[in-house]
Amino acid sequence: MKRVPDLPDTIPVFPLPGALLLPRARLPLHIFEPRYLAMLDDTMKTAHRLIGMIQPRASKGPGVPRLQAIGCAGRLTAFSETEDGRYLITLSGVSRFRVDDEEEGFQPYRRCRVGWEDFRRDRGATEDDGGFDRKSFLDLLGRYFAERNLSTDWGALEEAEDELLINSISMLCPFEPEDKQALLEAPDLGHRRETLVTLMEFALRGGVGEDVMQ
Repeated sequence: MKRVPDLPDTIPVFPLPGALLLPRARLPLHIFEPRYLAMLDDTMKTAHRLIGMIQPRASKGPGVPRLQAIGCAGRLTAFSETEDGRYLITLSGVSRFRVDDEEEGFQPYRRCRVGWEDFRRDRGATEDDGGFDRKSFLDLLGRYFAERNLSTDWGALEEAEDELLINSISMLCPFEPEDKQALLEAPDLGHRRETLVTLMEFALRGGVGEDVMQ
């Protein structure tokens, strides 16, 4: 496995269903389980301060669920502690990763050996979407938010750059975990926007009809 400078070969992972982190985006989290409090304490002692957000695979039986093959690592960039010992943190997305293997150990949380080479684009400049029709996208988004009784700062969305807009909506919308995984694995911003549009249109049809990921 080829090593990527400044990124570790092993990171702690947080398998949280439906929580999506994308490169250059920010994800606020509320940490209260003892095992993840321990993970956070250990992460703050490292130079990289990285935590991998990853979706657990659907499990039909008891036991520890398997993990998806691809997640996204975020650097701990904001931290506060409540009076009762909980943590409020923000992760800033650095890069997606591919899980090579899960590491056994005595820590209460999960750690994985990961590879970064497939996602060089994540560590580059902000992406543009050359096929982005902002007006039709915002019209669709308005209908979706009205249907789901969601609210947002429309002025900020209208002024946001393509990547910030598309990635923020991908993270915010209450899609199923497998849909969030499809958004994460989109090879570029244009494909992520197309997937996002398909998911919103499917939801507005009541979740019936054609396959979402046709």
